[in-house]
Amino acid sequence: MGMSDPIADMLTRIRNANQAKMKSVDVLLSKVNFNLAKVLKKTGYISGFNVKRENNKGMLRVYLKFTDSKEGVISGIERVSKPGRRIYVGTDKVPKVLNGYGVAILSTSKGVVTDKEAREMNTGGEIICKVW
Repeated sequence: MGMSDPIADMLTRIRNANQAKMKSVDVLLSKVNFNLAKVLKKTGYISGFNVKRENNKGMLRVYLKFTDSKEGVISGIERVSKPGRRIYVGTDKVPKVLNGYGVAILSTSKGVVTDKEAREMNTGGEIICKVW
């Protein structure tokens, strides 16, 4: 039986590994998870990621980022849109997370982007998650 929400699984694994102060965490590879990792890298919440293949399954190894005082750069990560209840927003309703200190990640017709990029592109979409 397959997983019902691979995005929530990825976010939970990242949250747990961040609290346990692990250097990296493995998540299942999917197009959305790969694009989500690209956005997290671009915004500076993770230090990097790479793709590895094992037994016909793709895994995405995410390298977490920590400050000099060993605190995680990610202080919170939350799934917004769920398989049972999708949350879509128009161009004028794209949310700001913590008055711009955090980032909302959206799945738009132009790909997976941050809230700021969605406002610049003048597009709305499905809110995947919020990171701060």
